[in-house]
Parts: sequence; C-alpha cells; structure tokens
Amino acid sequence: MHKLLSLSLLTLSLGVGSLSAQNGSRIMTIEEINAGTFSARPAGRGMRSMSDGLHYTMMDAGHRAILRYSFATGKLIDTLFSVDRARDCEFKHFDDYLLEPKGHHILLITNQESIYRRSWKGNAYHYDVRRNRIEPLSQEPGKVMIPTFSPDGKMVAFVREGNIFIKKFEFDTEVEVTNDAARNKVMNGITDWVYEEELETIQLMSWSEDSGYLAFVRTDESEVSEYSMPMYGEGQYPTSYTYKYPKAGTPNSKVSLHIYNVTDRSRKEVSFRDGAPYYIPRITFVGREGQLAVFTLNRQQNHLRLFYVQNKTLLPKLILEDKSKTYVDSHNITWCRFIPTGFVYPSERDGYRHLYHYSDKGTLLRQVTTGKYDVTDFYGADAAGNLYYQAADESPMTRGIYRIDPKGKRTTLHPEKGSNQAIFSDSFAYYISIFNNTTTPTRTAVYATGSLKPLRILEDNQALQNKLAQYKVSPKEFITLTNAEGQEMNAWVVKPHGFTPSTKYPVLMVQYSGPNSQQVLDQYGYGWEQVLASQGFVVVCVDGRGTGARGEEWRKCTYLRLGVKESADQIAAAKALGRLSYVDPSRIALWGWSFGGYNTLMGLCHGQGTFKVGIAVAPVTDWRFYDTIYTERFMRTPQENPEGYKASSVLEVAGNLQGKLLLIHGSADDNVHVQNSMDLAELLVQRDIPFDMAVYTDKNHSIYGGKTRDHLYKKMISYLRTHL
Repeated sequence: MHKLLSLSLLTLSLGVGSLSAQNGSRIMTIEEINAGTFSARPAGRGMRSMSDGLHYTMMDAGHRAILRYSFATGKLIDTLFSVDRARDCEFKHFDDYLLEPKGHHILLITNQESIYRRSWKGNAYHYDVRRNRIEPLSQEPGKVMIPTFSPDGKMVAFVREGNIFIKKFEFDTEVEVTNDAARNKVMNGITDWVYEEELETIQLMSWSEDSGYLAFVRTDESEVSEYSMPMYGEGQYPTSYTYKYPKAGTPNSKVSLHIYNVTDRSRKEVSFRDGAPYYIPRITFVGREGQLAVFTLNRQQNHLRLFYVQNKTLLPKLILEDKSKTYVDSHNITWCRFIPTGFVYPSERDGYRHLYHYSDKGTLLRQVTTGKYDVTDFYGADAAGNLYYQAADESPMTRGIYRIDPKGKRTTLHPEKGSNQAIFSDSFAYYISIFNNTTTPTRTAVYATGSLKPLRILEDNQALQNKLAQYKVSPKEFITLTNAEGQEMNAWVVKPHGFTPSTKYPVLMVQYSGPNSQQVLDQYGYGWEQVLASQGFVVVCVDGRGTGARGEEWRKCTYLRLGVKESADQIAAAKALGRLSYVDPSRIALWGWSFGGYNTLMGLCHGQGTFKVGIAVAPVTDWRFYDTIYTERFMRTPQENPEGYKASSVLEVAGNLQGKLLLIHGSADDNVHVQNSMDLAELLVQRDIPFDMAVYTDKNHSIYGGKTRDHLYKKMISYLRTHL
C-alpha cells in the first residue's frame, strides 16, 4: 500500500531587498526578463589570478586593456596590455586573453566564434611584453583553438583545422606537430561533439613540466555516423549542416594517446597492455618526473582507471581504479587535482561524494571529507597541505566553501547561507567570494583566506536591488513534498500576486529532473515564473529522484530506466499539490526543456489525466535517438538493455497521452535532434490524438536569437492562459 502523499512547509526568511521589491507596483515582463534586466552583474570580465598568487587581472569595460590589481589592497597596479599603447596593434578591442606564467607573453583573442556549447575558435595575436609589440600568432590563415602556453613561457601550442602547431617565440618559428586532420574524420588535441557535450572537455592536450614534451589525444571519428540538418537561411535552397553524432549503441570515435618530443620532433603513440582505451576523458602532466596522468573509461562508464605514463619510457602504470555497479560520475575525473603529495580524487565509495587523498603510487593516504553530504567541487591544495572545496553539507539546496587541514580541522570560508562559489588565487592566500541566495543578488568580494571579513566588495548589485524595489515580486517559498514511496522531495512555490488562500488557482509545475541536476536551490534568479505569478498562476518546481546533492543512492536510483521514477515523482507531487486549499486540482500543467521536456511527455503519458496541459521544449522522445556517452552512462546500450529503453521511451506510450500538449523544437538543434519531436508528432497524428506544435527555424537547443525568446515565452504563456 502506498503511503499518503503529504506536504510540509519550510521557513524562508526574506531579506530587506526582496521585501521592498515586493511592495513595488511595476510588473515584470517577458521582454525585460529575456533581456537580462534582472540579472546580477558579474564583478569583472576575464578575471584571473596571476601565478604569483598576489595579483589578479581583468579586462577593462571596453575590452581594450588588461589591468593588474592587488588582491590585498584592490589597487590598480599597472596595465599589462593596451590596444592604444601596443606597437603594430591592428585591432581596437579583444574578446579574451591568456597570460604566460612568467609574464613575458600575452595572447589576445579577437573575433571569437562559438562552435558548440563550450568550444570556440578565434584570431590569436601574440603580444611581446618586453618589446611592446603585437603580431599575429601565426602567419598562416585560419582561426585557432585551445591555445596553451608551455610552462617555461617560450612556446604556445594551438590547434588549427584539427592539427596541432607549436609557435616558438625565441626563434619566431611555427612547427607542425600533426598533419592528418580532416573534418568529420580526424582531429588532434581537441574533442569531438559528444566528448565536449557529455564529458565537458574541449582539450586533450598537455605540456610536461619541463616544456620538453606535448601529450595529446588523436580522435578518429571516421566510423561515427553523420547527422545532417537543413539550414534554411535566406537563400532559394536550404543548405545542409553535417557533423558526426554517435547515437546510443552505435560506434564512437576511436582515440589514441601520443607524446611529441619538442627537441627532436618525434611523435610516439602510447600502447596500453590490454588494448586502446575506449574513452580518454582527461590527460594532464602531474608536474613532476615527467609523469602524464591518463584517465580512461570503458564504454559502460562503470570502470575508471588512472594511469601514469612517463614521457620518456611511454609505459603506462596503473595507479587507481574506481568501479561502480552503475556508473562513475565524470565530475570525479574533472575535479581530481594533482598536488605535491600525490592527488585528490572524489569518489562515491561510501554513498556520498567525498575527497580521498592518494600518493603517486596509488596508496590511499586518507579520506579527507566524511558525512552524509556531497562534495560538489574541489579547488585544490595550498603549500601547507590544506584542501579547499565546495559542499552541500548544510542542505542539498545550498553550497558552502571550506578549507580542511591535514589533521581534518575544517574552516568555513563562505560569508552567508545560500549559493557560494570561490575563485582562489594561485597561492590560496586570497579568494574571490561569489555569493547569492533567493533574496540577494550576487555579491562578489575579495577575502584573505581564513577571514570572513571582506577586504573589499567588487560588486554588490545595489543598483539591481534598487530596480527590484520598483517591481511587484512574488518570492520563492521552499517546501517539501512526499512521493508515493514516502520519500521527501525538495520544492519551491511562487504564489500569485494578491494571493488569498481561499482562491483556487491554476498551477504550472516547472522541472528539469535529469540525473544529478538541481532546480530547487537557494540562489538568486527571476524568470518567467514572475510573469505567470502576475497573471494568477501558482508556479511550483520539484526535484524528484535522480537529482543532485542527496547522495549516490538518490542520484542513481533511476539507472537503466530513465524517466520512470522521475515522471512518477512529478505525478505524485501534482496530486499532493491538488489537495491544497488554494490549488485547483483540475488545472495543473507540467513544463520542461530538454530532459525536462522529455519528463513532461512521460508525465502526460503515464499521469492518467493528472495534468491538464503539458509543454515540452526540445524533448528526447526515445533514448535510442540521443548520444552515446550520456545515454549509455545511465541506460547502457539498447542491445544490453532493451526492456529499459522500452520502459523509458515516450514513443512506446504515446497513445496514452492525456492533456493538451504544446510540442516545441528548434529545427537546427544539434543536441536533441528535431527528429525526436517529428517522430512523436507522426505517432500522435496516426493515433488521432490532437496536439499543438511550434518549430523555430534554424534555432539550436537553446532556441534564441533576435525576438525568438520573447516569441517562445509569450506563446507558452498564451497557451497556458487558453487551456489551463
């Protein structure tokens, strides 16, 4: 027998800023929200710690200069680069920059162009600080990717059209490291689409600490199937964009590891005793004895191995293995840090993600953090062996920053409860605190590590607070809901303006629900829920099973059957909400984007009329259509898990869909292909199930550009007003 669904309220204290904002008279509009009117200002563009640990740099407001500041005093020390002062400077502003550790060279990036979610290419210029002269990094045409200084500062490696080159400043020469690249076939040092999207890496290239060797991964995607999208543009005929996209169960790129000797220009492949690794998600020289750390994963992503490869012998030595009954989270690889006494690796071996300190031989020295909470980021270690990390220990909905010493004594570094991030100086003597919560726009301040009194405020967003005071704002109230299994789920509620408990309101449930995601967080941000609140809607967001910061069991319980428990929890939450005095249970809608769009469809197909309306934006409709790394991490391959794919497919249960449906997709979505929505649309048509659909021409997964976002959100609001 199922336990009764229940709802309990948590207390949310409101700050002065939000109270005054609540008393304003102006109503937020979709145009204002999409334009970023209520977004918090960051402290500075391109803020970086310098290698001395005492100074940081940032670009000026016009992107015309690089300025150096003191961490301790905040004073402007000098200008490292200026377009007005540099000799032979051909450009008037720049998009980004890279500093050489010794300070003798700077790279300036102009005309930066996004490729996919994280990758970019741009025109690169070399600024010789001592000569005050700027010149193109290369005399050859073409934008460059992942420019990377050698540790001695005398060279920079970069990728152009898939091949690696090295620019040697002392000799003003450019050396070709590889020459076998071809689009949609071979690339070197950079990653393919699926590595970038799902392993969150765009660079597989690393310098040895003595600058004598460059390690890189060669990616051969020749056997990966192509996906083509029509691009309509403005011409008489559409063009076609074609790229390699491996779908669940199909071949991935083949990867191989190579080490290039800068002195003799030789290049050798590293051989592994049991064959080439299936995935190589990260390589990095550890900073001593020429040891290259190489992380590998099997296709099921449940067996991670860390090898050390000496750059002269090229012999891989197994240092660490991490195995899981489900999968090894890729963030464990990303957050692993190599420190003077070995390395710190995050693992979920005790049921929560914690930090473990290992020697270079792979011997476990100690478990650094313990408790029933997840570490959510790891920043590194200082010279004294203190470790710095972020954790969700106060609540899954908050993030705190901590230092822990070699004896296990922990020091809190964050100023207030809410969402806390930190950018540490290279020496860890100072850090930049980035704090916000639901009632406080982002505050950025500089601290001396160990003190909770800021040295100075870089940005307090007081101007935004003053602006918010003019608006009628409905604050988020945190609540908990209990699912059909008796487990509590975190949620927030935004109530309508002029709310009265005796009125029955329509409800929109917004959610994402994907593995290790979180939407219910104590963090600042205003979205379309405020517009809906002004039009008489209650808006609710629920983080059900599978979401983050609640331990491995909660996070991974959806393994092999995505969408089943996630949609069940949204259905259970809707039923619980329907029993509240101010909710009309016959007028509840479900909305989501990407995985949230998929879960919306699962909710409508399994909810038996629980939801009157559903809006699904850019949804997956069958996991066979999605990429290998993401899908197989949670589902394995369709060949291994046919029943799980069937249970997780919207297409299998489309005939059970109940409620009004608005299906939305961008025609040029490189992530979740429009094929997903087209196949669902055809099934619904053939089953004579009415639905509404909107396709946005040449728009990608984010569906933006020009007036697109305004049109999209106005359409969704109109749909809710009409049908809910």
